Amino acid sequence: MTKTYAVIGDPIDHSFSPALHNAAFLFLGLDCTYIAYRIPKGELEYGIEALKKINIAGFNVTIPHKVDMMKFLDDADDICKKVGATNTVINNEGIFKGYNTDVDGFIDPIKMRKIDSSGSDVLLIGAGGAARAIIVGFSNEKVRKITIANRTRQRADEMIRFAHSLGLESEYLDLESAGEEAGKYKFVVNATSIGLKGMGCPISTRNIGKNTIVYDIVYVPVETPLIEKSKSQGATIIYGWEMLLAQAMKSFQIWTGRPAPYEAMKLTLLGRF
Repeated sequence: MTKTYAVIGDPIDHSFSPALHNAAFLFLGLDCTYIAYRIPKGELEYGIEALKKINIAGFNVTIPHKVDMMKFLDDADDICKKVGATNTVINNEGIFKGYNTDVDGFIDPIKMRKIDSSGSDVLLIGAGGAARAIIVGFSNEKVRKITIANRTRQRADEMIRFAHSLGLESEYLDLESAGEEAGKYKFVVNATSIGLKGMGCPISTRNIGKNTIVYDIVYVPVETPLIEKSKSQGATIIYGWEMLLAQAMKSFQIWTGRPAPYEAMKLTLLGRF
């Protein structure tokens, strides 16, 4: 019997996940299919009931449901609990268990470059849901300090308290000051949507140079303004599509118990741009 997987969220029509996972299922000859299922904000409970009725095998969770989905889980792994959000759920005979593959999905591209994060100072731009997973990831890698740059101070202070709870040094910078001081950090990470569709750059890049690693989690376009400008100044670049692919591969392994076919998924993803 065909197993059905899905991604839930709103909006959902832009998602690359169905193409990625269906390519992996096809490559490995698995009798599985993956669909996009739009669940508007405020309708998550009804959407989950519908998924149970079709005996969904597992699903990914994206904006705006990653935090709210925690209430509908029967169990969650430790990373999921630490972040306070889930992006991957498996259905074991009606028992929903949540995972968060964003944490390892973010860190894996750094490790693949054999970059040592321990003791590093990080400039993290943004204080939304993605920031929590990134902070947990860097905490696991033993960075020294994470500075939060954000448009609003209140959201930034929430992330600073979260970082402190994990034993990290953390402080606030406004976006203008972040641009001035960006060159002092080993990592500059954009966790906002600024740069999506090539629109805007979150901070000034004039002080970013060859000693900085710039990581933009925005993946459309591949070369965001932040990446394009930083690359021209000699910075090491990590692309948003690399995180997208890494977290998808982790989800695939959780659901199937098999290693994900990296090349098949990578070729499918890059062919979408």
